[in-house]
Amino acid sequence: MKAHKIVLGLVLAISSLAIPTRAQEIAVAAAADLKFAMGDVASQYEKQTGSKVNVTYGSSGNFFFQLQNGAPFDLFFSADIDYARRLDKAGLAEPGTLYPYAIGRIVIWAPADSKVDVTKLGWKALLSESVQKIAIASPEHAPYGRAAVAAMQKAGIYHQVKAKLVYGDNISQAAQFVQSGNAQVGIVALSLAVSSAMQDGKHWDIPADMHPPIEQAAIVLKNARNKEAARSFLDFVKTEAARRTLAKYGFSFSLEKSNATK
Repeated sequence: MKAHKIVLGLVLAISSLAIPTRAQEIAVAAAADLKFAMGDVASQYEKQTGSKVNVTYGSSGNFFFQLQNGAPFDLFFSADIDYARRLDKAGLAEPGTLYPYAIGRIVIWAPADSKVDVTKLGWKALLSESVQKIAIASPEHAPYGRAAVAAMQKAGIYHQVKAKLVYGDNISQAAQFVQSGNAQVGIVALSLAVSSAMQDGKHWDIPADMHPPIEQAAIVLKNARNKEAARSFLDFVKTEAARRTLAKYGFSFSLEKSNATK
């Protein structure tokens, strides 16, 4: 009988090893400016852990309202730190998980074959007669749109170009308007302008001190289905490797660095 029990125990042990451990999946709601940077960060994390990071991109404002209504995400990466703070204050985030992960930048971008040389003209590019449409993200729910409006106001050209503005639901859609030719130029995230999809175009960096800082933050959500995995991924975002990846896409990590003009 004793031998039988030992054999049975070995069989059960071997059987349990033969059953592959199910990889953990993490559902992430991420601001559209992270479309390429987050893809790289998530890929690094997946290779290290075997977990799967499923990312949905959109405007931070839209995600904020969805998350208030229980949208099924584990993590929220907001391009506006205020949305993350408000969810935290409302008790919809795991206490102590709010993490300011980066500061974004905006640029004026045009395709490589554009007749308007934005790198030389800067703000004057928006006033060019050959520019009929200027794409920006919707200021109503996209922080990059609000930053674009604030910068144009400070530059003293907002009222001159307001009639030319076309609005994307998020910063990625605004960039697509320019890429598709539906707008001649756009004010987009630097993180998109330097990506492989847009780096062949021309861009001019808008000085950071011309608009409120685009402070961004992440939180683990209270109704996360896998809080342990969500915390693990957020911890990875804090590592030097992840920060180097974000920096490659033009993100800063301090207001001083963000406000430094080139």
